[in-house]
Amino acid sequence: MDQALQALDMPGLLALAAALGWASGFRLYAVVFLVGALGAVGGIELPQGLALLQHPAVLATSGALLFVEFFADKIPGLDSLWDIVNSVIRVPAGAALAAGVFGADNATMALVAALMGGTLAATSQAAKTSTRAAINASPEPFSNVGMSLAEDGMVVAAVWLATTHPLLFGVLLVFVVILMWIVTWFLFKFLRAALRRLRAFLSSAPV
Repeated sequence: MDQALQALDMPGLLALAAALGWASGFRLYAVVFLVGALGAVGGIELPQGLALLQHPAVLATSGALLFVEFFADKIPGLDSLWDIVNSVIRVPAGAALAAGVFGADNATMALVAALMGGTLAATSQAAKTSTRAAINASPEPFSNVGMSLAEDGMVVAAVWLATTHPLLFGVLLVFVVILMWIVTWFLFKFLRAALRRLRAFLSSAPV
């Protein structure tokens, strides 16, 4: 097993996997760029399954996409369109990133992490999409910007907490996920409308 895995205990590994999956539902490109950049500058020692994130080509690509997403996510209407376009990759990407924490050397835990990461990514994606659809019903743009900045901060906080205080992160994540389920339930009509737009987008896409 690689050196990075030996340096972390199981709660730490699970916390990192959960953070990557959960945050990917909000900001996939921010997660990829942030973790890769931290690995590249020596801020954290990435597990072997995530080492590719610090490759210059991956950093350049994720950084460019993060730049576009940062602004697209703060414009009413465009933010929902951006969510629709990216929703098809956030959940599988979140599962893949979570699995990468354990890598091929621990296939069983990698599968567990993939299931956990994919579920958490789907949870945060659903909460984000339904909340943004509800906010877009208001004509003023400031709530979009405020919510987007809050999501930016939550991604950074999740990665930081998972790598420095994994047990605290785990406790907070349970409460946040429950809150997201409640929010998604109350805003389900907005989520349903967003899903209809996603199906329309996929059906009109060229094969």
